[in-house]
This record gives sequence, C-alpha cells and structure tokens, in this order.
Amino acid sequence: MSRFTGSSWKVSRRLGFSVSETGKEILKRPYVPGQHGQKRIKLSEYGTQLQEKQRVRFTYGVNERQFRKTFNEAKKMVGKQGSNFLFLLESRLDNLVYRAGFAKTRQQARQLVNHGHFHVDGKKADIPSMRIKPGQVITVKESSKDLVVIKEALAAVVSRVEFVSFDDNKVAATYVRLPERAEILPEIKENLIVELYNK
Repeated sequence: MSRFTGSSWKVSRRLGFSVSETGKEILKRPYVPGQHGQKRIKLSEYGTQLQEKQRVRFTYGVNERQFRKTFNEAKKMVGKQGSNFLFLLESRLDNLVYRAGFAKTRQQARQLVNHGHFHVDGKKADIPSMRIKPGQVITVKESSKDLVVIKEALAAVVSRVEFVSFDDNKVAATYVRLPERAEILPEIKENLIVELYNK
C-alpha cells in the first residue's frame, strides 16, 4: 500500500496548516512553496473542501482508501458525522502512541508500531490503523523499554491530552475516553469534508 514519502513541511506550507501540529513548518515561510508562492490564490468552493480534506489526511498520515473507509464508518455512527470521523482517526493505535508521548511525531509512532514495539492489553500490536477502544492499555514491549527513540520522546513531553492517561511507573498509556471535539484540531472545519464526500 503506497504512502507519502515527500516533504511534510512543503505539504504544510501548501495547505497553510501545520500537519505536525507544531506550527514550525509555516513559521518561517507562511506562504505556499514554489516560485510564485507569495501570490494570493483564491480557491473555489471545491478547492476549499479538498484542502480541508487534505489537511486532515496528511495530519493523520492515512492514504485515500483508508480515509474514505473511515469516513463511511463514521456515517453509520450516532451523532455528527464529521466529529465522529475525527474521533475514529484519533482512536488509531499510531495516533494514540503519538498522543501518549512514546513518539515525537505520528510518522515515528507509525514506524515504532510497525516494528512491533507495543502491546495492547498485553498482546502484541503491530498494525498502525488498529482501532483502540476506551479502556484499553498501550504498553511498550519489555525488550523495547530501553530504546533511545522512546526514551527521548517521553523526556520531551510537556503535556498530554486529557483523553489519554499515562502511568510513569508502568510506562503505559490508557485510552480513557473518546475525545471531545474541542480537544482535537480546532482549526479544522470537518463540515467541509462531509460536504465534499456527500456531493
């Protein structure tokens, strides 16, 4: 399955949105990349909707097929489709590894999960898109606890989201509950994605 291997900084500048959620990418050059990047471009209605979709897709690092599949799952849930869609993306294993502070970026979290460094409820979990349910516990595999990458990421953590609790003694993270809409990507207008797919 193909995945994006280009510059995430260029993507962030193109979309006018920090896909790493740090803001570093667009701090120095707050305009799109390329020779004519500083010229203002007026987007059509479709262009605005597509841009919003790409912001979310690149933030969570999912391909088009996974993105559409998750969107269709959100359609069957009770409540607002757009919010449910974001909640499903937040429930991915790679995202929760990142949210817990085991990795500095989602890309790094995805790689660590792929290499089998984590357990969910005591069982090996190496699929980044695995859906975690509230109450499940993510732990680092015993032989991976001394990994420099994980130690550095944990040492750099300043704060964590409220829907993930962390036990420093056990080096374990618990997915406490589904997030509230205000806790994730406040700049995103998910209704535009809903409009795009429901045309």
